[in-house]
Amino acid sequence: QVQLVESGGGLVQAGGSLRLSCVASGRTFSSIAMAWFRQGPGKEREFVAGISWSGGRTYYANSVKGRFTISRDNAKNTVYLQMNSLKPEDTAVYCCGADGAGRGVTTSPLGYDYWGQGTQVTVSS
Repeated sequence: QVQLVESGGGLVQAGGSLRLSCVASGRTFSSIAMAWFRQGPGKEREFVAGISWSGGRTYYANSVKGRFTISRDNAKNTVYLQMNSLKPEDTAVYCCGADGAGRGVTTSPLGYDYWGQGTQVTVSS
């Protein structure tokens, strides 16, 4: 079992920045791939960014590439999402997911076994 708790969301103007954190507990964090997904109003959950267990490989959705950066600190059991140049279309609930089966990073939410409760990000124009 892995428990995930996100934080760092909030209200920001377009062009601003936020850093999200996801703290994991309950299992060896350093051995599992992690990802951030988001779900906007009336939309399906979509992949934002993913990171391998070592942090050596990162993956991004085209819509956030160049603006968002995913990273992890295995000593702190934490994965981060630095979001810069935010746009109104980035408004969503952001959730982190943990791969509990050794699949590695996938872009489908079906590839993650554990989820946090999410944190709201609202970008005003």
